[in-house]
Amino acid sequence: MSTAQIKFGTSGWRAIIAEDFTIANVRRAVTGIARYVASQKSSEARVIVGRDPRYMGERFVEVAAQVLSSFGVQPLIIPEAAPTPAIAFEVMRLKTDGAINFTASHNPPEYNGIKFSTPDGAPALPEATKKIESLVPVNGDYSGGTAGERKIEPETIDPKPAYLARLKEIIDLPLIKNSGLKVVYDPLWGAARSYPDQLLREAGIEVATVHDTRDVLFGGHAPEPDGELLDEMRKKMKSMGARIGIATDGDADRFGIVDEDGSFIQPNYIIALLFDYLVETRGWKNGVGKSVATTNMINALAAHYNVPLYETPVGFKYIGELIKSDKIAIGGEESAGLSIRYHVPEKDGILAGLLCCEAVARRGKSLGQQLRDLFNKVGSFYPQRENFRLTPEVKEKFTGKLRSDPVELSGRKVQQVVRTDGLKLVFEDGSWVCYRLSGTEPVVRLYSEAKSEADLKKLSSAAKDWIFK
Repeated sequence: MSTAQIKFGTSGWRAIIAEDFTIANVRRAVTGIARYVASQKSSEARVIVGRDPRYMGERFVEVAAQVLSSFGVQPLIIPEAAPTPAIAFEVMRLKTDGAINFTASHNPPEYNGIKFSTPDGAPALPEATKKIESLVPVNGDYSGGTAGERKIEPETIDPKPAYLARLKEIIDLPLIKNSGLKVVYDPLWGAARSYPDQLLREAGIEVATVHDTRDVLFGGHAPEPDGELLDEMRKKMKSMGARIGIATDGDADRFGIVDEDGSFIQPNYIIALLFDYLVETRGWKNGVGKSVATTNMINALAAHYNVPLYETPVGFKYIGELIKSDKIAIGGEESAGLSIRYHVPEKDGILAGLLCCEAVARRGKSLGQQLRDLFNKVGSFYPQRENFRLTPEVKEKFTGKLRSDPVELSGRKVQQVVRTDGLKLVFEDGSWVCYRLSGTEPVVRLYSEAKSEADLKKLSSAAKDWIFK
């Protein structure tokens, strides 16, 4: 039996099914969570247990319920696959002591994972996950439970009705209907099947779906709503004359948006567009949040609207804290996660897609046209992300470089060094690069942004050279 070291990263613990993600290790991980929850509350603790549609999900939920029950914690089981944002909303609505969600989000189908949400519905912060890790038993030491003393029967719950009712309050569905907008939705075989499409259909909006059956292999690739994986959605859009296509990943915390001409609008731009749209339509000017690796178009818009800007480390839990304290109208990450004021402090890919539908319907312009309007308002921004694998020797040398304070990069003078997360170098012309080492594999993530596509190419090349030279 593999006794894996269980560590919770930016989005929980993930591992390959039947290698490290086994029944035994799931039992260990949930024991750590149960001990943590029990330590936070003297009695009557309740924890939601949900999952995405991955292989063995039902069995993992069953094991988690057994472990929680043995610690005197009431399991609230969601029988069907459910989106991460719906689970987060249910934590808040029912005032539970958290949620255990079996999901590997957008990771390939051979993975599964455990995400723990705290009683505020937000992803657990590092202080909580470190405590949980310290409480995970080694080699099957499950002492501390109350098995045999007190049997707590699990309850079943359905988060769908309340979550969809909340979205109905946020999204102007009558406006979308009256505009005649046609929509195609691709859940990528994931947890949000029959969520946004049901909401739109019930509002009288014409919507078609693709990939809306359960497939534990997600069509043979990762359930990630990237442009190259959305061709079926494009075909359906063309055949029915839809002006927008919306997609979500395996657990629906990430989004992918396709414009009426079939072009994929990258998440950086969607966050900026929706920030601009919310200020215009809701009048929310309390602030905006973004991770350090997300486009500086957000910075420019914050300056344009004279609102506070909060730049966080990578990891949506930090954005979630800003939403909880009502410091921001919207917060997002370039990896396709966002949420808004008065909503869950968790990524919501369903909400993102529906807000894009509303923006197209209200403004009567494609997202591409709206983006061009934004460029005219605050200037042009061309961001990108690249991953590079490192040999042990290169990684050791590069790790040392990250501690330095470069004054220039390929002739560009560094105006500002930012160490919020990794190393970000901001240059005099407003372009920037950010380097972040992966915590789980020998990879460096390189984020670059420039004012033109030609300059981005030059900047990216120089930034890559700095890694390896």
